[in-house]
Amino acid sequence: MTQQTDVVVVGGGQAGLAAGYHLRRLGIEHVILDAQTAPGGAWQYMWESLRLFSPAAYSSLPGRLMPVQKGRLYPDAAHVAAYLADYEKRYELPVQHGVRVDAVHDEGALLRVETGFGTWRARALVSATGTWSRPFVPALAGRHAFAGRQLHTVQYAGPAEFAGQRVVVVGGGNSGAQIAADLTGHAAVTWVTQRPPRYLADDIDGRALFDVATARRRALDEGRNDTGGVASLGDIVAVPPVRAARDAGLLAARPMFTSLTATGPQWADGTRQDADAVIWCTGFRPALAHVAALRLRGTRGHIPTTGTRAADDPRLHFLGYGDWTGPASATLIGVGRTARDAALDIRALLS
Repeated sequence: MTQQTDVVVVGGGQAGLAAGYHLRRLGIEHVILDAQTAPGGAWQYMWESLRLFSPAAYSSLPGRLMPVQKGRLYPDAAHVAAYLADYEKRYELPVQHGVRVDAVHDEGALLRVETGFGTWRARALVSATGTWSRPFVPALAGRHAFAGRQLHTVQYAGPAEFAGQRVVVVGGGNSGAQIAADLTGHAAVTWVTQRPPRYLADDIDGRALFDVATARRRALDEGRNDTGGVASLGDIVAVPPVRAARDAGLLAARPMFTSLTATGPQWADGTRQDADAVIWCTGFRPALAHVAALRLRGTRGHIPTTGTRAADDPRLHFLGYGDWTGPASATLIGVGRTARDAALDIRALLS
């Protein structure tokens, strides 16, 4: 079965919903195709102890403030997932869940969007698939020789399953610090980072980070010197659990090891350590396999963009992948502005 609409939005998480909100406000016909069977985006799969960096009021999508979570200044992942589900329902956004987009093809005036439930043809497309479905693990010597358990951030649910075990947590970003802190008191934790941990000042949360990211983008757009953005401040937001573990001396990071043996990591000087599990908190890559047939990638594998719009095809917009497509656009509070700009650009294209 083939259907047609003006805009197909691929992905029904926070970026896709923000796009839908602004397209709806502009009266642009669209559909949101989401591979997940339930609303809530990637937030429905986060570990139990995860908390936002900002209070609810500073973590909202356009048009509707996130309600305060009773008893918590910083909401947890389940609260965010419930907020996204309510947002989708409140604005009657045309989300079709359980529909995975397999490929997008150029048919001249239209784009052909192939799914497991038929084909859509559209005049424009917003890719809002995020990164959660594409975890990155470095190609380290001996990684497949390790006899213990290996998992990525996406598979971490909580500390209970690691009780009494020797766990190596790899990664010097927020996920690595938060998971290492979460495991303290339950497991024997070794935290390993590529460089010494860089904590942001304790009084900085997501509100300040959004302002810093926005200021950097404005400077770049105006041809001024790069301010460095959030990266210039540090790598780790000192949320309360991380701060407590750090101040108690429980987050002493070791340098990155050079290989894995059957029993655990090995460092350059030959030092070894036995481990039952390794948790890779090593980041993600944009999930863009669905647009591969359009051949938009440059020589280094990156899709050149102007704002959110693909440089080589103005019908395509990429939303919610981080600074690549707008300052703080991978955050709840940051994606609204870039979603608005993308929707306005699409309206101009379609008119």
